Amino acid sequence: MTENSGNVVWHGGHVSSEDRESLLGQKALTIWLTGLSAAGKSTLAFALEKALFAERRTCYVLDGDNIRHGLNKNLGFSNEDRTENIRRIAEVARLMNDAGMIVITAFISPFIVDREMARQIIGQDCFREVFVSRALEVCESRDPKGLYGKARAGQVLEFTGISSPYEAPKDPDLVVDTDRVAVENAVFLLTKLISRK
Repeated sequence: MTENSGNVVWHGGHVSSEDRESLLGQKALTIWLTGLSAAGKSTLAFALEKALFAERRTCYVLDGDNIRHGLNKNLGFSNEDRTENIRRIAEVARLMNDAGMIVITAFISPFIVDREMARQIIGQDCFREVFVSRALEVCESRDPKGLYGKARAGQVLEFTGISSPYEAPKDPDLVVDTDRVAVENAVFLLTKLISRK
C-alpha cells in the first residue's frame, strides 16, 4: 500500500454531517459486530437492518463475506490482510456515517488493535462495539460453511478460533450471547443501544 504524495487534499463540502443527520432525523452511528465465525453476526446485522428500516431509519449492513466479493476481493487472511480489510471497512463506514447513515458491520475482526484502529477512523462518538458471543464448540457445531472442519483438517490456514486467536473485546458497549438470547431479543437490545444516542 502506498501513501499519497502530499498532493491529495481533502475537500470539505457545504453540507455538514449534522445537516445530513437532521435531514434523516437520526444520529449517524456504526454498530461494529465482532465475534467468531458462525456466532450469528450476519444474522443479527440483517435482522437489525430490517428493524431499523421498518422504523424508517436509513441504514446499511457491511457484511464480511459480501465485502470480500468486491471492495476487498484482493485481500487474503494473513494478519496484514485482515488489518487492511478492517481499515478499508472503517473508512467506508466513516464516509457512510458522514452521509448521516447508521452502519452495521459484521466482521470477525479478531484483533483488539484492529478494532481500536476502526474506532479511531470512525470516531469514538459514532463507534459502538458489540461482542456477539457464542461458545466455540457451538460455532463449530453450527458451522454453515464447513470452515471449522476444513480448519481442523489443515485445509484452511490462519482460521480464527482454531489456528489463529480471537481477542474478545475488553469493554464492549454491548455483549449479545447468541446461545442464550433469541434474535428478536438481541435486535431489541441493539435498537436500545442505538437509541441511547
